[in-house]
Amino acid sequence: LKTGFLKWKPDYDSAATEYGKAAVAFKNAKQFDQAREACLREAEAHENNKATTPDSHIPLTVALQEMQRLPEAVQLIEKASMMYLENGTPDTAAIALERAGKLIENVSPEKAVQLYQQAASVFENEERLRQALEMLGKASRLLVRGRRLDEAALSLQKEKSIYKEIENYPTCYKKTIAQVLVHLHRNDYVAAERCVRESYSIPGFNGSEDCAALEQLLEGYDQQDQDQVSEVCNLPLFKYMDNDYAKLGLTLVVPGGGIKKKSPNAAQDKARGPAAVGSHADEEEDEYSGGLC
Repeated sequence: LKTGFLKWKPDYDSAATEYGKAAVAFKNAKQFDQAREACLREAEAHENNKATTPDSHIPLTVALQEMQRLPEAVQLIEKASMMYLENGTPDTAAIALERAGKLIENVSPEKAVQLYQQAASVFENEERLRQALEMLGKASRLLVRGRRLDEAALSLQKEKSIYKEIENYPTCYKKTIAQVLVHLHRNDYVAAERCVRESYSIPGFNGSEDCAALEQLLEGYDQQDQDQVSEVCNLPLFKYMDNDYAKLGLTLVVPGGGIKKKSPNAAQDKARGPAAVGSHADEEEDEYSGGLC
């Protein structure tokens, strides 16, 4: 980097190479502070050389990860992913974002959701829909786990739309079940019913066991029949979903304390007491004691 009478400009390219070697040596020696410093100097040399090389950020993120400085590592991976996009390698950018999401998932689920959604957008723009669905699925599960149910409902709808686009109809049925559970936990019966009604347009849904189970679930929820709701949610169809959605089913409680609605006559009899119930029954027997004629 030094300049002199015969060397007017610093040799940033060679300096970056040497800093990179130093970073690896420091990392191998478990001297992560020095490794971080060397990586930063390597990245700075590349920038001064007008070269956007996202790979120079990778050793730095590894060093930060070893130092348990995960937010800073994630920030650098995001910067590297932007460079990958600028360099025309969007697939690598999406993979970097996914890696950052995994890194921060247990520390900051909110940030992980954002990273997974960014990765999904990159994959979707590249028409790699299966990889986009994988990222959206991770985001949806994290949203459900964090009880961010409004956002989870939107994320599941996007998943379902893409599955329908690639004609993976059986998975659409499963996403409909997840949507209904999310809506019911939001206490939005109307949205849950609309979700099932809209799914009738998916080939094969009407008449499937998924459809029948959801109709039973909605009926039990509407009638405040906790027994029926619990029975449906304990079906293998619900229990063997992803854990986050299965838990939604097992913890679903109908409004009103889950007391099954009783007939008006039964409610009146209860109000009058046992004697009144007995006399009411006797009157019905006496009415027909002489026969219908």
